[in-house]
Amino acid sequence: MQDFDAVVVGAGAAGLFCAGRAGQRGRRVLLIDHAPRIAEKIRISGGGRCNFTNREVGPANFLSENPAFCRSALARYTPQDFIRLVQRHGIAFHEKHKGQLFCDGSSEQIIRMLLAECEVGGVTRWQPCTVADLRPLPGGGFELDTSQGPVRAPRVVVATGGLPVPKIGASDWGLRLAARLGHAVVAPRPALVPLTFDADTWAPFAALAGLSLPVEVGVGSGKARVRFLEDLLFTHRGLSGPAILQISSHRTDGQPLRIDLAPGQRLDEALVAAKAASRRQLGNEFAARLPQRLAAAWLERAGLDAARPLPDCRDADLQRLGRSVHEWQLLPSGDEGWRKAEVMRGGVSTRELSSQTLESRRVPGLHFIGEVVDVTGWLGGYNFQWAWASAAACAEALAAAEAQPGQILASP
Repeated sequence: MQDFDAVVVGAGAAGLFCAGRAGQRGRRVLLIDHAPRIAEKIRISGGGRCNFTNREVGPANFLSENPAFCRSALARYTPQDFIRLVQRHGIAFHEKHKGQLFCDGSSEQIIRMLLAECEVGGVTRWQPCTVADLRPLPGGGFELDTSQGPVRAPRVVVATGGLPVPKIGASDWGLRLAARLGHAVVAPRPALVPLTFDADTWAPFAALAGLSLPVEVGVGSGKARVRFLEDLLFTHRGLSGPAILQISSHRTDGQPLRIDLAPGQRLDEALVAAKAASRRQLGNEFAARLPQRLAAAWLERAGLDAARPLPDCRDADLQRLGRSVHEWQLLPSGDEGWRKAEVMRGGVSTRELSSQTLESRRVPGLHFIGEVVDVTGWLGGYNFQWAWASAAACAEALAAAEAQPGQILASP
């Protein structure tokens, strides 16, 4: 039996960061992960360059049943704090879009940085190593049965991430553990994920696969309406691109998308105005305002002749055509699931955790951090910042812990 001050289960972004910071604050930390390769999700993120944070991060950029829960951790460990760490390790980076920061080089630089921080903290790492069982002990603390032998510790941190991309080792271990120990779990579902449509709905657009353009996409109505101005990508099965990934986290089943394919324009007015001054064919005039392939498909869908001279078109047809570009509504039949999702929405309910320490309110000494918690960020580095911030808050709590945690709390 080996003893540690804390065991961190999961060596992804949150787990690595928490282990390193706790180790540097004097805790004897064991970091365990079942995957053969370290931090694979960091490695593939941002097209291999890791969108490691966003300059502008706030609670409004996150989804949760309790949207205010993330406020404390985010305020205490900011993007500027992580940027300083990146700079200290000599990692060059750039801002790509809307505050999103990427490595100039490879995601491997962030992984090496996190491993170096763990080394400075004297963290013991077992990988690959599985945890067959975790038992709270009657007098406080925990015993873990691992593939490298039994371990005891007064504190355990669950940083096992979410369910996306199962081929790199995604697991529901943390969710199952939380439920087994009496915690409520918000049903997980794919987020930041491409959307799909039934074959009949998508038949007119399947040939547009690979086409990208800036759009405004929204769901909901009134105060509940959410909109994003981002790029959209047509695929063989549906829609992807940043606009769709963003909105996928917000929509619920049965909610149609509302898409403006030409934001900032008024095509209904522009086409009627062009009629008075041009003898171009409708298809040529329309393709001057939309990508050519999309314009051709849209005219065919509307039943209008692309070769018809503009002056021969009825004003009502031109107005209807223009409005349809700004008011495209369609109902997704599903999404591409965990294999294509970037993050998980849902997770361990925040009402079960302290927002200050990420410690369980039911099982003292047990902490949940990162994606396994019901906090989901927008696309653009926000989820990594939640990983760093929740890990930092937890590490401070581990460093401040003095006594063994108390007995398991009775269910309320």
